[in-house]
Amino acid sequence: MKVVIAPDSFKGSATAKELCSAIAKGIRSVMPEAELLELPLADGGEGILDNLVHATGGKRIEAAATDPLGRAMTAAYGVLGDGETVIIEMAQASGLPLLTAEERRPLLTSSRGTGELIKHALDQGYRKFIIGLGGSATNDGGSGMLRALGLQLQDAQGQPLAEGGGALSKLAELDDSGLDSRLAESRVTIASDVTNTLCGPQGASAIFGPQKGATPEMVAVLDEGLRKFAEQIHAIRGIDVLTLTGGGAAGGMGAGIAGFMNAVVRPGIEVVMEASGFAAAAKDADYIITGEGKLDEQTLSGKVAAGVCGAAGPLGVPVIILCGMRGLSIGELSQLGKASAFSIVPGPCTLEEAIAHTTEWTEAAAAQLFSLLKNSS
Repeated sequence: MKVVIAPDSFKGSATAKELCSAIAKGIRSVMPEAELLELPLADGGEGILDNLVHATGGKRIEAAATDPLGRAMTAAYGVLGDGETVIIEMAQASGLPLLTAEERRPLLTSSRGTGELIKHALDQGYRKFIIGLGGSATNDGGSGMLRALGLQLQDAQGQPLAEGGGALSKLAELDDSGLDSRLAESRVTIASDVTNTLCGPQGASAIFGPQKGATPEMVAVLDEGLRKFAEQIHAIRGIDVLTLTGGGAAGGMGAGIAGFMNAVVRPGIEVVMEASGFAAAAKDADYIITGEGKLDEQTLSGKVAAGVCGAAGPLGVPVIILCGMRGLSIGELSQLGKASAFSIVPGPCTLEEAIAHTTEWTEAAAAQLFSLLKNSS
């Protein structure tokens, strides 16, 4: 029997790679002869770097960068197994987990560190990029990232703007004459599961700003700044990023990348599955086992489990979904195709207990399921 193990992380409790190991251990305990292929997945945000490096046999590269508040740090990017494609996870240098709750200041935080990682990769000769958007601490439209790559932002007096999304409300002019010319030679894929546009009630500032510390008053300032940034991008580049699907991802970084790089926006799960060779691995599998922390309506709109089921459908391979909480009805689950879903939780417990026992319970659930499959075959 061949089984492809391809879960997402269970946020806050176990990484996708850890879940792969737990599932594999559970299956081997009852079917030691099974052929198991571990492909940890992500939807564009947390974990995309390590998952793709692991799945493709790539490598991590560390580089100096600045965190969202401008402090020196060391961050990492990855080179996939093809030796050509760089994976940048923006949360590495511009992510919310890098800040304490008191340091969440979306008017001031900058995405410069992500640009510094891109520049380091360009210096190493790389020209093909996947940029995973998610988990950002910033709301600056990617302007900090672009500044690290040579873009200049000026106010009405011709003075450089301060870093951060708040300063964009004073933006009067963009100057891209110093933008790194190597970007024109590069191919960039934006990996994101966010479809929000840049501005307005469903835009980056209104929807994602509050989790980064924005008050209603800050949201208004940030939204105005992103709109001015978009207007200037249109003026000098002729690109309308205001209406771009996914332009609001990562505090508007989706729009900034699309405006100044040779970029396309794609669902993160599709990018990850393609880069990890999921289709080739799954075509002759007997089962695919995936999972995510909470199986609910959001799953149906492009999360990892939905992406796996969508790819498995044409192949006729059944999918087993393990989750912490199952919030889909039988009818809703049927929308995913030939799939069954099981909670790993063995009985009533607190969230803290579930988090503490995630890998243990995942291993046990996998062992029980495949013991049943073995005995029924």
